[in-house]
Amino acid sequence: MRLIQNMCTIAEYPAPGSAAAADCCLGAAGRRLVKIAVVGASGVGKTALVVRFLTKRFIGDYERNAGNLYTRQVQIEGETLAIQVQDTPGIQVHENGLSCSEQLNRCIRWADAVVIVFSITDYKSYELTSQLHQHVQQLHLGTRLPVVVVANKADLLHVKQVDPQLGLQLASVLGCSFYEVSVSENDNDVYNAFHVLCKEVSHKQQPSGTPEKRRTSLIPRPKSPNMQDLKRRFKQALSAKVRTVTSV
Repeated sequence: MRLIQNMCTIAEYPAPGSAAAADCCLGAAGRRLVKIAVVGASGVGKTALVVRFLTKRFIGDYERNAGNLYTRQVQIEGETLAIQVQDTPGIQVHENGLSCSEQLNRCIRWADAVVIVFSITDYKSYELTSQLHQHVQQLHLGTRLPVVVVANKADLLHVKQVDPQLGLQLASVLGCSFYEVSVSENDNDVYNAFHVLCKEVSHKQQPSGTPEKRRTSLIPRPKSPNMQDLKRRFKQALSAKVRTVTSV
């Protein structure tokens, strides 16, 4: 597993349509790139979730994050994809609604998919989920952005404020997948949540009219012939044609 932490902020993303933005469409070694933003209220465990997915490790305390961007590679249906995960600062709620900075909005627009995180120990973070989902979709008008809802801190039952069934019902209403996880105790459900998003984005990226790749392909695709090989084949074909004309 390859992990790269690019210490940059959301504000440093290339402008849409620029040459740099075009370069970002492919990951390392020209692999297809899936961009995921992790959003939610402060203190719900977004950074811990991201680090757990990237490293399978849990660290109890984190510094207030500035929107770090991380990269790793994952296998999805026999294909290696480059995954970029954007950690984001916590979102605040005011009387007039969400307080989303332009940096956060830029991050959401950049993403191919979004993970919305709330904590079962914080009912307000749960209430934020529906508003945040609506905001995400408004920033992606005309397209259905894949979203997964994650209820974190499932191990803290003694201070639970949100029943997991509520999260499941809400995700069903929003049309999202739902995962209840304990980042501190288990990484399987964390990985599954990201895997579902990667898979959905991968399917959306399939060109129209192109058949979907087989799930278990044991035979590698043949490499495209290079120019030298094409020239050699052309010369062979031309020589054979000349010999045929001469013999006649």
